[in-house]
Amino acid sequence: MAVTEADLGRAAWYSANSGGKTHPVGQKEPNAFGLYDMHGNVWEWCQNWFDAYKPGAVVDPQGPPEGQLRVLRGGSWYVDHRHCLSALRFRRLPDFRDNLIGSRVALAPRTP
Repeated sequence: MAVTEADLGRAAWYSANSGGKTHPVGQKEPNAFGLYDMHGNVWEWCQNWFDAYKPGAVVDPQGPPEGQLRVLRGGSWYVDHRHCLSALRFRRLPDFRDNLIGSRVALAPRTP
């Protein structure tokens, strides 16, 4: 089932509904995993270095062990609904700063 712009409006801040600014986390509906703001609001830095995907099916591609550009995902308040996808990758130098970019603090599960 395709996600519509109306669906996105319930879960994300993007160009049509953001008022041209970022918003506090948690004001929209969470996704199926209970996570907020996975689309829109701010692009999120990822751990991965950017590289073109290799041909063939891959599960959870990690990218190269080093590189020059880091991956950003999820879109921002500035872009239209077509660019607010967690699967869409954007890239920038790691020291790039902008009000369209943020980060998500994640806690890795403990190993027994």
